[in-house]
Amino acid sequence: MSTPADPLVARLRGAGCVFAEREAALLRAAASAPGDVEALAARRAAGEPLEHVLGWARFCGLRLAVAPGVFVPRHRSELLVALAAPLLAPGDVLVDLCCGTGALAAALRVRVPGLLVHAADVDPAAVRCARANLPGAWVHRGDLFAALPAALRGTVDVVVANVPYVPSGEVALLPPEAREHEARFALDGGGDGLGVLRRVLAGAATWLRPGGSLLAEVAGEQEAAAVRAAAGAGLDARTVADEEFETTALVVRRPTR
Repeated sequence: MSTPADPLVARLRGAGCVFAEREAALLRAAASAPGDVEALAARRAAGEPLEHVLGWARFCGLRLAVAPGVFVPRHRSELLVALAAPLLAPGDVLVDLCCGTGALAAALRVRVPGLLVHAADVDPAAVRCARANLPGAWVHRGDLFAALPAALRGTVDVVVANVPYVPSGEVALLPPEAREHEARFALDGGGDGLGVLRRVLAGAATWLRPGGSLLAEVAGEQEAAAVRAAAGAGLDARTVADEEFETTALVVRRPTR
């Protein structure tokens, strides 16, 4: 005799959820009352990202608060954590720009205890999430480096910046979960996708200490243009492509000379 089908799993699968069984278990665990399951399932079946429905996301093994509209940290961004961690030591100043949930800084604080962490984002909802995920850190609301205290100029050891890098004309091609439920300014990088990154690079030499580093995510086809932009800002740069994370990182260093 066959086991009766789980109606929640069937509903999620019908809505296109590939991992319907896992998602059903997570939705049930997130419900504080039996009636809540229906409300959560309706949101998920309508296409809202699972992380927004649950109120949290997994990143580098951490469970991080995330709210509707806020950029959900992607697995591919763990490459930035892997590359930045060896550049840091306890007591160093770490800045997380375009921080979203603060995922990069949160993961780096676990790997390198004792960091002095500043994070910044223009989105008030993202700032609230980052403050919840980065207790004891300084989380600022504002535009890139302009959000930071002036006293940090020339003292920052590492900047991680998960900048938006999707070209404006390609935002409409993103999966509906992203383009319909995350803030456009967290996705849209301008005409060629590098508009925000160029602004970050333009300010990096002022804020990094000599020998300090900046790391950002880019698309593979943007590598050459990103390196040229870094060189134009007086910075040394290289790219790292990683098959496991299926992404490319720009690694920039302020010269010591």
